[in-house]
Amino acid sequence: MRGPLVAVVGGSTCTPQEDEWAAAVGRLLAEQGAVLLCGGLGGVMAAAARGAKQAGGLTVGILPGNDPGEANRDIDVALATGMGEMRNALIVRAAGAIIAIGGGWGTLAEIALARRIETPVVGLHDSFMASVNIPRVERPEEAVRWALEQVGSAEV
Repeated sequence: MRGPLVAVVGGSTCTPQEDEWAAAVGRLLAEQGAVLLCGGLGGVMAAAARGAKQAGGLTVGILPGNDPGEANRDIDVALATGMGEMRNALIVRAAGAIIAIGGGWGTLAEIALARRIETPVVGLHDSFMASVNIPRVERPEEAVRWALEQVGSAEV
């Protein structure tokens, strides 16, 4: 039996610092037995998947296009939806908790959807600062601890 689904959301491009944080979050989630869920493409998604795979974790990518081959190389299960950005709703709905790292409008949409349906979401140096009322943390370990507490697997 696999652990809870925790989504990592963020930009399809990211800064070196965001890449480092996302990889650490992916690794920590995998070490705690969580399944990493993301949009399956580049940037924060690729970094989180890379970190999870390095720690032996399972990664799931919910892709916007029709071709599962578009997933980054560290995605184990690539779900091609053909839904474009509407796939963000699937990510948010499937996740037990969400960690937002950096990002732009797509990430903001995911945060808004999560808040709307009461999926717990935490920002790890997200780019929306005080304009969005979500818990904020400073370190990858804090983000993972918070997310796993929300899904009831708090042994971080």
